[in-house]
Amino acid sequence: MANSSSITHFLLLPFPGTRQLQLLHFCLFLAIYLAALLGNGLIITTIAWDHHLHTPMYFFLLNLALTDIGCISTTVPKSMSNSLRDTRDISYAGCAVQVFFFLFFISAEFYLLTSMSYDRYIAICRPLHYETLLGSRVCLHLAAAAWACGALNALLHTANTFSLPLCQGNVVDQFFCEIPQILKLSCSTSYLTEVWLLMVSISLDFVCFVLIVVSYVQIFRAVLRIPSQQGRHKAFVTCLPHLAVVFLFISTAFFAYLKPSSISSSSLDLLLAVLYSVMPPAVNPLIYSLRNQDLKAALSKLIIGQFQKQ
Repeated sequence: MANSSSITHFLLLPFPGTRQLQLLHFCLFLAIYLAALLGNGLIITTIAWDHHLHTPMYFFLLNLALTDIGCISTTVPKSMSNSLRDTRDISYAGCAVQVFFFLFFISAEFYLLTSMSYDRYIAICRPLHYETLLGSRVCLHLAAAAWACGALNALLHTANTFSLPLCQGNVVDQFFCEIPQILKLSCSTSYLTEVWLLMVSISLDFVCFVLIVVSYVQIFRAVLRIPSQQGRHKAFVTCLPHLAVVFLFISTAFFAYLKPSSISSSSLDLLLAVLYSVMPPAVNPLIYSLRNQDLKAALSKLIIGQFQKQ
């Protein structure tokens, strides 16, 4: 029986099959990773370049793109490297770093999504007070709070999890280091402290979820009262992409962490992890860009301008 002081590395969940299937996994993850980097990189560059997009909505979208890049860069490159080298190893320190940064970016993203729902609520339900309630200072404070809360949440969970004695081996039943899988390796009832911390975090996340739901209930009530069909369409177009991103992120993440242990399996855990940690960073830029005429126009001007310079 190993304890945490003797563990120097962990073994991640391998993608089973032949060498050809491992290379297929590498190519698939590489394509998703490059798509996420390209899509989010274009959003960041476009918003930073076009001063017409220097508004609260696009400021939060820029921050969301940063969290997406950070989140997928924390987990996918290591998994690709292991598949390419036909190994499962990750160092103890590397696992701790991966847990910290994954929690940091995923928590910050959720708090940013909450701020974005508040932004849409003010823009549609209280448009005359938009500049007052969401000035540049308020936006900076909301974004800073999201990043700071994400860092604090990640630090508390990482420090507590890796202070636990581990005596159930070093096999992590996931393709990246994840707290629920590491807790399964604990041999002490002290893991209950981390369980309580997780419950506190989930409760705070649930409060954010309620705020998002309340915001959108008010938004849809206000939109349905808009007399012109064009006005209703424009309001829906700015809100539906955000709502789609929220639903994809929350539904998969909440189910992954709150599902009964009786239906847990390696295959299901792997599928859910891919859905809430890998797919959103790649899909989010597509969702926002397809429904946002201002962003598409600015991106077209940016690309055309770069070609003309050449």
